[in-house]
Amino acid sequence: MMLISHFLLGLLYANAGEWLMHKTILHGLGKNPQSFWAYHLHEHHAVCAKHAMIDPGYKNISLMTWNTQSKELVVLAGIVLLHLPLFFLLPYFTSAVYLSLALYYYKHRKAHLDAVWAKRHLRWHYDHHLGRPSGGGGNWCVTWPWFDYLLGTRIKS
Repeated sequence: MMLISHFLLGLLYANAGEWLMHKTILHGLGKNPQSFWAYHLHEHHAVCAKHAMIDPGYKNISLMTWNTQSKELVVLAGIVLLHLPLFFLLPYFTSAVYLSLALYYYKHRKAHLDAVWAKRHLRWHYDHHLGRPSGGGGNWCVTWPWFDYLLGTRIKS
């Protein structure tokens, strides 16, 4: 039972981290056009607004092209490395974090390649990009909307 609770805690932790990072780093620090994090607002959101949720940068997976997707992969790899020492202490917790990161990338990429799928299966993220107010006034979660509901930031369009 303890191992299951570690896994569930890892899922909650990952969702809280996703919410916090998206709101405070990607949208907070990302407002500054000189910031590394500016790619999120000034590239990703701009492209998605122009192409009705689609971000063509997600078509090909490559670290040779420095675009939104490659920057996102570098950040995700950093999060994996940051949590690596924890894996030896709390393997179920860390496995849940790693699973969440993989699901985040899969769902986020798929949402920006298939807007119909996103609207049906990731409505909260679809609303983040195309809802009112446009450009992410809420709906900070991608993988699951748990912390948006918990913190009152789930805004339905």
